[in-house]
Amino acid sequence: MESVALARCASYDLQQVRQQLDRLLASLGGMAAFVSAGQRVLLKPNLLSAKPPEAAVTTHPVLVQAVAELVQQAGGEVLIGDSPGIGTLERVAEKSGIAAVARKLGAQLVVFQETQRVSGSGVFRQFELSREYLAADVVINLPKLKTHEMMTLTCGVKNLYGTVVGTAKAGLHLTAGRSKELFAGLLLEIAQARPVALTIVDGISAMEGDGPSSGTPRQLGWLLAGANPVAVDVVAGRLAKIPHELLPVEQEARRRKLPGANWEEIELLGEPFAAVEPPFRLPGGLDVQFGLPVFLKDLLRNQLTPLPAADQRLCVLCGICRDACPPHAISITKNALKVDSGRCIRCWCCRELCPHQALVVKRGLLLRLLGGSGQKD
Repeated sequence: MESVALARCASYDLQQVRQQLDRLLASLGGMAAFVSAGQRVLLKPNLLSAKPPEAAVTTHPVLVQAVAELVQQAGGEVLIGDSPGIGTLERVAEKSGIAAVARKLGAQLVVFQETQRVSGSGVFRQFELSREYLAADVVINLPKLKTHEMMTLTCGVKNLYGTVVGTAKAGLHLTAGRSKELFAGLLLEIAQARPVALTIVDGISAMEGDGPSSGTPRQLGWLLAGANPVAVDVVAGRLAKIPHELLPVEQEARRRKLPGANWEEIELLGEPFAAVEPPFRLPGGLDVQFGLPVFLKDLLRNQLTPLPAADQRLCVLCGICRDACPPHAISITKNALKVDSGRCIRCWCCRELCPHQALVVKRGLLLRLLGGSGQKD
């Protein structure tokens, strides 16, 4: 059985977060079960982009501070690192409040910039991850619970994609992003290449709708923790009442028979489990290809899969989405942003990284007939 602990936490009041975090970790043996004196402990929050804490895009600084203080009490040296999707670590950490936490506690902000080749455990024989991440004695994974337009949910496993450095993310998206199953497999292999000691999920204020950056904050009021990020993600998906068939990471973990992939093999600790009502609102960018034969997926791709499109009222033609697009499917011509539907792999990196929320979801003909709408912000 894989253990996942739960604790309710209604706000980001530091005293309350510390109290509930203590309760959460007590059922797992406390921080001392994961950190020993003298160890260099890397905290890996979600630092996607330079957004304030209330936007629910990044891991809240109060949770990062509470975890860091517990690590220091256990005698560990705290490092905080990530490779943001857009912007420098310094800028993102400053805007999100993480830099202030680092200064207050004397923790080191670690920029993921050097890489080291590691071996995959399945389809991906080799890939490169942050050398700084791999060199830490202990890694504590601090994801934000959010919806995700490609993976439906981003939590413990997906948060570790931030250990891929800079522009290498686009390269791996291009390699694996044409298939949800293949990309989910890549995420799992990244998680297995350097197992984290502990995953603690910021689910106090989560994000639903068009996550991971353009969705709507939703008060959830939960903290989750466990040694196995796959099991933690399974519990997070149930909390949000997202059908497991729509969670590619969970489905691929089941196919690979990974520990914690099945609800029945998870031991819930701490507060009684209670799923939210109503269920999380899902991203508009999800498609309806599940279960279709490959030849039908290829034939009906543009009719069954949504496509990003520019809202000309909001688009300032900054070029960030164009430069980040893995297959180079976006161009700016005649003062307009265009998306090549034939080249687009529907990874939604453009919407994830657009600072102006100027990319909308354009649905194909069959989706419009099925869903009754042509576009969704």
